[in-house]
Amino acid sequence: MCSNSVWGIRTAFPADVAMPKVKTHSGAKKRFKRTATGKFKFRRVFKRHLLTNRTKKRKRQLRRAGYVPSAHHHQIEKLLPYKD
Repeated sequence: MCSNSVWGIRTAFPADVAMPKVKTHSGAKKRFKRTATGKFKFRRVFKRHLLTNRTKKRKRQLRRAGYVPSAHHHQIEKLLPYKD
């Protein structure tokens, strides 16, 4: 009997083959960076055009980076499996 058989039935794959790799979400990899502490950092939205409608205070606050809340980390980690 082969080592890659179950109860004498030959399986489709050899026993030592690893699971397929998970693809990184290409939209997420452009938008999120992982910090040294493990948080996910992103650029704020609403700072591209029509800026004359927004106050100086609002535009100034939008310069700061945003951080993904810890409640949503599992979702981003699924999209970025190899991001270290």
